[in-house]
Amino acid sequence: MSTKSFGVLFYLKSRRIQTYEEGEVYLRITVNKARQDLSLQRRCLPELWSKEAGRAIGKRDSARALNAYLDTIEAKVHEARHRLLTLGKPVTVQYIRDIVRGKEPEFEKVHTLLEIFQHHNDQMAKLVGSEYAEGTLVRFKTAWRHTRDYIQWKYKADDINIQHLNYEFASEFEFWLKSVKKCAHNTSIKYIACCKKVVIHCMRNGWLNTDPFLGFNMALREVDREALTEEELNAIAVHSFITDRLTHVRDIFLFSCYTGLAYSDIRKLKRTEISTGVDGEKWIFTKRKKTETPSRIPLLPAALDILQQYEHHPSCTNKSRVLPILSNQKMNAYLKEIADVCKIHKNLTFHIARHTFATTVTLSNGVPIETVSKLLGHRNLKTTQHYAKILDVKVSQDMKALKEKLKEKQ
Repeated sequence: MSTKSFGVLFYLKSRRIQTYEEGEVYLRITVNKARQDLSLQRRCLPELWSKEAGRAIGKRDSARALNAYLDTIEAKVHEARHRLLTLGKPVTVQYIRDIVRGKEPEFEKVHTLLEIFQHHNDQMAKLVGSEYAEGTLVRFKTAWRHTRDYIQWKYKADDINIQHLNYEFASEFEFWLKSVKKCAHNTSIKYIACCKKVVIHCMRNGWLNTDPFLGFNMALREVDREALTEEELNAIAVHSFITDRLTHVRDIFLFSCYTGLAYSDIRKLKRTEISTGVDGEKWIFTKRKKTETPSRIPLLPAALDILQQYEHHPSCTNKSRVLPILSNQKMNAYLKEIADVCKIHKNLTFHIARHTFATTVTLSNGVPIETVSKLLGHRNLKTTQHYAKILDVKVSQDMKALKEKLKEKQ
């Protein structure tokens, strides 16, 4: 429907002609000769009203307040017309009236955050294994529950119209996650990032015109990533454990330390993914489960020794797997026992093995960071820099070399 004519008029409606009796102020919207009159619940004396200007006259505070209100209403009318045009909807007096009154026009479906969030998670669940990892789905499900609980806490509602999302929603969400759920900063931001992904989906579909997260700081704080020192790594490697259970877990942990593979990558690693590389030695040719990026890793002698130990293990031969890995929960629980036995005072988890490979095994032994990035299967160097902090030993070696050079120049 094209808009050939459009008009906004304010007029005074009074039952009597006497100038001492206040009349009621009305708004008249005209679109293509169709018109709609709305009472604005404001009154004014006829002698203080200008029919030509459609405004109150005089310098009284009451006149100024009335005119300011009328300016706001007129702006809302034009904003409603612009909104209809942007959405490609017909500009009618009925639709404009509803928008000015704060009602959703009948043609518009009310989109709510949790409903859209749940639809996103349902679609993600069907793509687990092909495009998403199971852990990603778990994080988004947890983020949905946190968002639901937050909406109930702040708005006392079961859901919220996405049109009501604003900067306050994001900032208060962060406060709630940290104060009520006791989440750390980075954990809080990651949950909010899940919510923001859904909001971006709404914007791309044209359901939202502005980003409610605009200006909200989503930066993560740098975390000091622990890694084993060479002495701690050797202590675990040479220790003779009483139980086969701890020996088994130790071997798989060391394999990760010497290859840089994450738990999920070792768990899915098959024998067919180990073959001869360009140098005639054994390499791992696989894809990272998390990012689907190719990863090619030459096997160090220590890693090859571990593979040979489990070459005839029943669990490996039956499933064509390289190592008989346990669940991540059990692995981390047993690693705590290994740390106690070896007197290592660190929170030993399986992921520390990946950090150890990046720092102690490779970088501290002179392997360039570009090569380490390729071995870890990272898409960019910046990601590797988070893992690969410069060790004090490397700093000492570099400064020692500098001192020698300076001596030669004297």
